[in-house]
Amino acid sequence: MTTPHPRQLWRKSSYSPNGDGNCVELAPTSTLVAVRDTKDRTGPVLTTSHAEWAGFVGGLRRGDFDA
Repeated sequence: MTTPHPRQLWRKSSYSPNGDGNCVELAPTSTLVAVRDTKDRTGPVLTTSHAEWAGFVGGLRRGDFDA
């Protein structure tokens, strides 16, 4: 998959705690969803399809990943 353009619009998760830096940002494009760590904005970017992202979010909402 392609990496988003450096000026791509990134948005922080609304569930991220305020001020502690433990956050992720998303940059959806027409073909993929990019995810990065807000503490390392120049670091690696995870990319996935919209369908895979929707499946992941659905699993979070169902509690599939709860410890």
